[in-house]
Amino acid sequence: MITSMGTQKQMKQEWKGKKLDEEWIGNLAKIANTIRGLSMDAVQKADSGHPGLPMGCAEIGAYLFGYALNYNPKDPKWLNRDRFILSAGHGSMLLYSCLHLSGYNLTLDDIKNFRQLHSKTPGHPESHETEGVETTTGPLGQGVGNGIGQALGLKFLGEKFNTEKHTLFNSKVFILAGDGCIMEGISSEVSSLAGHLKLDNVVLIYDSNSICLDGPLAECCSEETKNRYKAYGWEVFEIDGHDFEAIHNVISQIREKQERPCLIIARTVIGKGAPNKAGTHKAHGSPLGEDEIKAAKAALGLPEEDFYIPQAVVNFFQEKLTQDVKKEEEWKDTFEAWKRANPEKSKEFQTMLENKLPSDLEARLTAIDIKSPIAGRKASQEVLNVLADLLPQLYGGSADLSGSDLTYLKKYPMIAPGVFVGRNIKYGVREFGMATMATGLYQTQMIIPYIGTFLTFSDYMRNAIRLAALQHAHVIYQFTHDSIFLGEDGPTHQPVEHYAALRAIPNLQVIRPADSNEVKMSWISMLNYKGPSAIILSRQNLPELSETKVSYANGVGRGAYILKKEPRQADFLLVATGSEVWLALDVAKELEKLGKSVRVVSMPCWEIFEKQPAEYKAFVFGGNLGTRVSIEAGVELGWHKYIGSDGIAIAMESYGASAPYRDLAQYFGFTVEAILERIL
Repeated sequence: MITSMGTQKQMKQEWKGKKLDEEWIGNLAKIANTIRGLSMDAVQKADSGHPGLPMGCAEIGAYLFGYALNYNPKDPKWLNRDRFILSAGHGSMLLYSCLHLSGYNLTLDDIKNFRQLHSKTPGHPESHETEGVETTTGPLGQGVGNGIGQALGLKFLGEKFNTEKHTLFNSKVFILAGDGCIMEGISSEVSSLAGHLKLDNVVLIYDSNSICLDGPLAECCSEETKNRYKAYGWEVFEIDGHDFEAIHNVISQIREKQERPCLIIARTVIGKGAPNKAGTHKAHGSPLGEDEIKAAKAALGLPEEDFYIPQAVVNFFQEKLTQDVKKEEEWKDTFEAWKRANPEKSKEFQTMLENKLPSDLEARLTAIDIKSPIAGRKASQEVLNVLADLLPQLYGGSADLSGSDLTYLKKYPMIAPGVFVGRNIKYGVREFGMATMATGLYQTQMIIPYIGTFLTFSDYMRNAIRLAALQHAHVIYQFTHDSIFLGEDGPTHQPVEHYAALRAIPNLQVIRPADSNEVKMSWISMLNYKGPSAIILSRQNLPELSETKVSYANGVGRGAYILKKEPRQADFLLVATGSEVWLALDVAKELEKLGKSVRVVSMPCWEIFEKQPAEYKAFVFGGNLGTRVSIEAGVELGWHKYIGSDGIAIAMESYGASAPYRDLAQYFGFTVEAILERIL
């Protein structure tokens, strides 16, 4: 047994050309076997989990946390830390073991509570639950996108704030991915873009163990991953993932000089150390069993004791913590010197770090002169270009549609390969990749990202939106071409079920504004909301409504509000969203000509409305309001909560069609005459 875990002198080794000596390799080997022991025991105790990856990647985890990464466990959000992202999130016990051993706020009891209710060690890593977890992972490949998004964001921050004398941002993002991550199409999207942009601060480590959950990888995949990544413009290395010298030589080379994103193909044995299950899919996704664990511990030189951590490992990381703290203290000294030398940049830095919004934001947005009629997408473009001058933390991009979804910031340049001074990102036709990268941009802690595409393509992004909502990531999605009324492109591009699908995602704020007034107030909501928002905007022109010209607090900030109050006991309640609000007002006028009393409600955001006090909800929808009618050019799913089981939903009951939008309105019953015929 190795009792000495290294000296300060060894920890301070320079990267270039240094070989690890036997003592140092022994230190890391002890850490790796401790990771294996903790992982086997935690999965066995939970009777659930994935021991294979933690055991197969133990050397990689030991090297990164024991040597390579610049981080401070006592300040998990240090801005210039190196970041480790476990994209293959099912191997979470690798990450939890490393976090516990290195001194993060994750106790041995937390390890023992793996996969238990309300524990800090859920089955897949969750950034909002556990310090040191950089992003929520599990659905394979998305961690690759989050990591590349973080790397891009760090390049933005370095470009903006680094000076010749002071470097504030020069960290790297290390991502560990498995065969599943590499096979998922999302990794192709983001890796292609990373190669194009020449991101020289991202390192993707591919745990190439040739095993899938169902069996050997060869049964479903025979691609040349090395050549694929070379074609993306990446630098590619191949190593034995259990050889510390090989790991060190490659990463030290990358540390010395990296000009492009790097892929390290690490050949590993899944479940390494388990005598009968190592190298097979039986080690992937279920406990090894008590007999196999006993045999594995004997083979690894570990005692049979559960959750055993050698004192030498504890001593090593305690010693290392001194160096970790010192690294951040040195950075803080640099930061203070930079602040003194750059007072104006320092103000901008604080604005971005604290996500400061102008105290008069509502007045500024209200004052924007927007012509009428105007499409929702164009109104939002007007607002965005004002916001860009007010909020340096706002960065935008589009999936090859900036000329259609109107997300381009006119005063600011577009980023280009190796050039990160701009604030416009052209993601190309990579909607899913764009959404995962946007979450990563937010995770830099200093950027509010917004991204745009057509509403129907939110389907491509859905799982990334879901994970952003799970971890309350402050990302803004601008979805345009929001209904059948986009017209001639037809049903393939006309969203029908998408409002309901997005509203079904917990924590996602979905806003469908009626006109330019509501668009302005929607941006106030999205900038203040501590989570993701989707703004849903029309392609066709909409009139400005005098009834919507109310304060945020009395309008969009309520989620639903009364546009037109009934003069006496109501005969009809009409509630609508987006481009159907003006239609509801026109229907109300015709009903009044027939002597009917009508209330009209605009309901731009269900989620905001549901957070209102019961008294306000009753004020809008309570009491005897006659026949209740919803008007929205999407499926009726969800509307009967507000209009009752006997209410009338003017909605889409099929897909759309290819035709001019006025013809579609006539055909599908979204005209005053058709609605009157339906409800009278």
